Amino acid sequence: MSNIQSSLLGQKRFLPYFVTQFFGAFNDNIFKNVLLLFVAFAGAGVLPVSSHLFINLAAGLFILPFFLFSASAGVLADKYEKSWFIRKVKLAEIGIMCLGAIGFITESYVILLILLFLMGTQSAFFGPVKYALLPQQLKANELVPGNALVETGTFLAILLGTLGAGMIASAENAKYIAAGAVLLFALFGYIASRSIPEAPASAPELKFRWQPIKQTKQTIAIAKADRTVFLALMAISWFWFLGAAYLTQFPNFTKIYLNGNESAVSFLLALFSIGIAIGSLACDKLSNHRIEVGIVPIGSFGITLFGWLMASSIPETLPEFGSFAEFIGHQPLWSVFAYLLLLGASGGVFIVPLYALMQQRAKINQRAQVIAALNIYNSLFMVGSAVLGIVCLTVIEMSIPQLFVLLAVMNFIVAIYLFLQVPIFVVRFVVWILTHTMYRVKHKNLHHLPEKGGALIVCNHVSYMDALLLSAVCPRLIRFVMEEEYASLPPLRRFLKRAGVIPISATNRSSIRRAFNEVEQALAEGHIVCIFPEGRLTSDGEISEFMRGMDIILRRSPVPVIPMALKGLWGSYFSRYKGQAFKGLPTRFWSRLEIEAGEPVNSDSANTAIMRSKVAELRGDWK
Repeated sequence: MSNIQSSLLGQKRFLPYFVTQFFGAFNDNIFKNVLLLFVAFAGAGVLPVSSHLFINLAAGLFILPFFLFSASAGVLADKYEKSWFIRKVKLAEIGIMCLGAIGFITESYVILLILLFLMGTQSAFFGPVKYALLPQQLKANELVPGNALVETGTFLAILLGTLGAGMIASAENAKYIAAGAVLLFALFGYIASRSIPEAPASAPELKFRWQPIKQTKQTIAIAKADRTVFLALMAISWFWFLGAAYLTQFPNFTKIYLNGNESAVSFLLALFSIGIAIGSLACDKLSNHRIEVGIVPIGSFGITLFGWLMASSIPETLPEFGSFAEFIGHQPLWSVFAYLLLLGASGGVFIVPLYALMQQRAKINQRAQVIAALNIYNSLFMVGSAVLGIVCLTVIEMSIPQLFVLLAVMNFIVAIYLFLQVPIFVVRFVVWILTHTMYRVKHKNLHHLPEKGGALIVCNHVSYMDALLLSAVCPRLIRFVMEEEYASLPPLRRFLKRAGVIPISATNRSSIRRAFNEVEQALAEGHIVCIFPEGRLTSDGEISEFMRGMDIILRRSPVPVIPMALKGLWGSYFSRYKGQAFKGLPTRFWSRLEIEAGEPVNSDSANTAIMRSKVAELRGDWK
């Protein structure tokens, strides 16, 4: 767990919210799973309908409110102060659980079925405000760590609720224990919600009318208005499609193909949930506490890889296990367990940046409505997942491992699509991983890089790694001015063009004019542009004189200028330390590097001489 995450768990602006949402997810799963277990072991004539029909009704009634009420919930969450709204929702949960307790004690399954619908309604109203609150309470660099903790808490709550339901259902006087438990945990959630700090209404001017169909159409239109937000929303819904498909099949998969019992099912569920928790926490660390969309396709490829490996690593023959200890101790199954854990971890890596991106990009006065649209699509995708399972396993008569392979193939197509949407960010993230593996990289004063608006970076030029290192450490996409000879290389040309590289040839006037026009346009559009004013790699490790191109850029585009210094790269395999780069074999590994940014300089105070001295001062004697 990172320092930021540990800090958040100790602060009032996050901890009460975290505890509230944890008990909400936990109690949902206690109630649902206790009810389903009671149904599964109910005697003949106790249920008003067959057990199979009852279970399908239960699943449908819990999901139905997300279609009916999510849009209204999004409007209300944007209209009212959020901590007040959360407390009202949690009070409603206490009321529902009071009726639920009566239903358990009297064994009135019709009442419990109706209450499952009410629980789904309560969850539908809680969802939008739960995620819309985070960006109001957290700083920009806390959004990814906060979402990582929320996803970790949610899946652990699902796991613990499912396991707890099994313990309750198998206990003596189970109906009384269940009645007390759901009411007690609802009270815990409400008590925690009372400490959530105030979060002002995002759009108090909104008019609320009970028009669910019209509001649903408006909510979906709001989500579709920003393509980036909509793609994030659809990718999250795809994750829940996969999650529902796997979780639904775990009981039969364990029983038929792994010779496991109920404890083995719980064990697989635990591995999957713990994997998602690990992946969520690891995502924050890997992305350096920032929204790094480049990690999303990598997580998606991991889901495909480990999903396929899990399905294809099932032993052909297995003994009949006499106990749970024999099941987990059977070595041929360990690869299945490992791949399932890694499948969950890949899911955690996949999902966290998407939630953070959606929250950050959504308009403040529409954020809860966007999340309401997410809940609607999540429900649709989960229903679609159930339909896929029925068609594949019943109509086509596929086996469950074959279904898992199909899911891996379908997800591979999604992963390719996601990669094609953000290839630059994927490569940038991979470069960040590689460079921080090859070198001990220290960042210094990178807070001087602006979060928005146009700016010009000037930096010393030591190696062929310079642009990659700078690109990897900056949260925003940097547009580099690059020598046309390299930018036009056939294998790289299309990629560099998409990356926003601006080619220039010092010996071609038309190329120079075109490059300056592109730089001017990029800065006007609010991009960060980086130039290496020396014009070439250093041949002796020293900083050469800056060329006058920077002065021309600033006359045309008066933007802040940020000096940056690369330290420790002289002598690397990618520098001209040996007369030319890439000479011989690499001899330096795990060496120390530092990337430092200086304070921005106003354009009217910046020129080549001043900026050279500032870069030299930042670099000091460390080449």
